[in-house]
Amino acid sequence: HVQLVESGGGLVQAGDSLRLACAASGRILGSYTAAWFRQAPGNEREFVAGITWNAGTTFYANFVKDRFTISKVNAKNTLYLQMNSLKPEDTAVYYCAAKAIISSNTEAATYDYWGRGTQVTVSS
Repeated sequence: HVQLVESGGGLVQAGDSLRLACAASGRILGSYTAAWFRQAPGNEREFVAGITWNAGTTFYANFVKDRFTISKVNAKNTLYLQMNSLKPEDTAVYYCAAKAIISSNTEAATYDYWGRGTQVTVSS
């Protein structure tokens, strides 16, 4: 069983940067895929970025447009999301997720484990 805890959210201004972290307890195996999702009020949860735990293959939502970077440190069992050039429309609760297979499927329903989320608010 894997537990995920996000941190690093906050209130920033448009154009600023933030780095989110997700600490995993329990062992994340090489056969896992981890990802970041976000959900704004009134919207469905949407995929942001994903990474395969062993190979480190990354995949992103189109709206990221080179502003966000997903990364991991296997030895720390920690996932990161570096967010640059933030926009007000990036305001959302950001969730860390993981699943016990290697898959680039971006549907939230395919992920087995979820954190509780961290709020990111970008003011204009």
